[in-house]
Parts: sequence; structure tokens; C-alpha cells
Amino acid sequence: MRKITKAVFPVAGMGTRFLPATKANPKEMMPVVDKPLIQYAVEEAVEAGITDMVFIIGRNKRAIPDHFDKAYELEAELAAKGKTELLRTVQEVIPKHINCIYIRQSEALGLGHAVLCAKPVVQDEPFAVLLADDLLDGNPPIVKQMVDVFDQQQCSVLGVENVPREQTGSYGIVSSEVIGHNLELVNGIVEKPAPAVAPSTLAVVGRYILTPRIFHHLEQVRPGAGGEIQLTDGIAALLHEERLLAYRFDGIRYDCGDKLGYLKAIVALGLKRPEFHDEFAAFLKTVV
Repeated sequence: MRKITKAVFPVAGMGTRFLPATKANPKEMMPVVDKPLIQYAVEEAVEAGITDMVFIIGRNKRAIPDHFDKAYELEAELAAKGKTELLRTVQEVIPKHINCIYIRQSEALGLGHAVLCAKPVVQDEPFAVLLADDLLDGNPPIVKQMVDVFDQQQCSVLGVENVPREQTGSYGIVSSEVIGHNLELVNGIVEKPAPAVAPSTLAVVGRYILTPRIFHHLEQVRPGAGGEIQLTDGIAALLHEERLLAYRFDGIRYDCGDKLGYLKAIVALGLKRPEFHDEFAAFLKTVV
């Protein structure tokens, strides 16, 4: 039985929807309460038993490896001032047994190309892909749910949820048939179909478990608009030779690539923090 030990994080995007905030700061480093988006995604992978985190980075993304690296000066200063709780928080950004691997994507050639960049590290193992823009809040964490499905089914798994039909043009959309609780067998997938021709409203939302065969198909995909290699096209080709499942995860998704979704995540996760839940909730009542 194959196990999932590697997760790929495509984090080379420019984050133009959040300019000017992302002019000098990666969008994945934007905070929700007191942790950046990328840390939520990494913690989700860690809780699924994944040990190797593969970041596909681009220019101006140095803040991401810096965040997960040891901060000698900061730790020394916190220790000298006796700020033990803050010191512990900094030291526990990532567990010591976790490996962080950084691969440079020299050109922004699409999500499929970013995943393909991970091939030298992933090689012939199944792996997870997490898009930090999608902050998924579930118990157990969504990637853990999907890894459990993979452990049972031993095939690629897509995290999906229903979206309004008028929004199908923003997602990869699957057609499928129900085969179990929250589980469907995929028989087709199309990238960003217009609402009138979308095969369903079941959208892929930033969480994937993929077999290594996907690399072969991504190498064969012809670039589309803007010269980009679409991950959806690679998955569509994979579908012709392997089983592919869609999993309706148990949890809530916050689209943090969208300003309104980002604000929703801040409010929802802020209210989950017991140390200021009551005061924050009372404040929200005064402004709505």
C-alpha cells in the first residue's frame, strides 16, 4: 500500500488581486488572525501525517522559506527578554521532523507546470497538492480526510464542493456518479466552463491527492491561453487510464484569493479563538 508523505504547495503566483498589499509581500504570507495562509496549509498537511513539504516558489517569495526557517536573532532576543511563550510560538511554526524543500519555478506557466516542477522530488510516489489561497477548516483536517480516502481506494482524489452555477467559469468542474458517502467516481473534468455548458456545479477547490502518473500527462499537455499548462488538462488525461474520485469534504472553505472570502476567514477564525471570542463578537454586533 502506497502512503502519502509529500505535499506540494504552488506558491509562485503574483497575488495581483491583493495589490498593493502583495507588491512586496507574498499573498501566501497574508495573515489570518496571527498566522499566514501558507502556515494553515502546512499545518493541515502535517496533521495528515505528511513529512515532506515541497514549495514551488518564484521571485519575491523569500519570505516563505524565511518563515519556516530558524530565526536565530529573533529567538535569542525573545529568550534574553524572558518571553518564553512567544519564543515557543516562533520555534513551533513547523515541527522539527518536517522537511521543507524549495524549488524555483522560473516562469509563471500555470498550475500544471508548478506541479510538474515537483517531479524531481516526488518521483514515483503519490502526493498531495494544497493551494494556500483556499483556507479549509475541518475536523479532521480536509487533507487528512482525503488521505484516508486514498489509503482505502489507492487512486487520485479531488477535493470538491458545490458552487453557484454562475461561478463555474472560475473552477475546474467535474461530472461524476455517487459511489459512497461523500464520494463520487469522476467521469469527466473541464476547466472553467461557462455556466450554460458546465456538466455540473461540483468544483475542485484547492486540494488534490494525485498519483505520480500525473507527471507523464502534464509533460504532454499543450499550453493554453497565456502559455499556461493547466493541471485540469493533465487530470483529464489521467482519467482515461486510472480511477479518479471526487470527495465532498466535511468542512468550510474560505476563498482567500478573493477579498471578501479573505475577510470572512478572518472573522470566522477570529471568533474561534477563545481568548478574544466574546469581545470580538460584541464588537462585530456594533458594526453590523
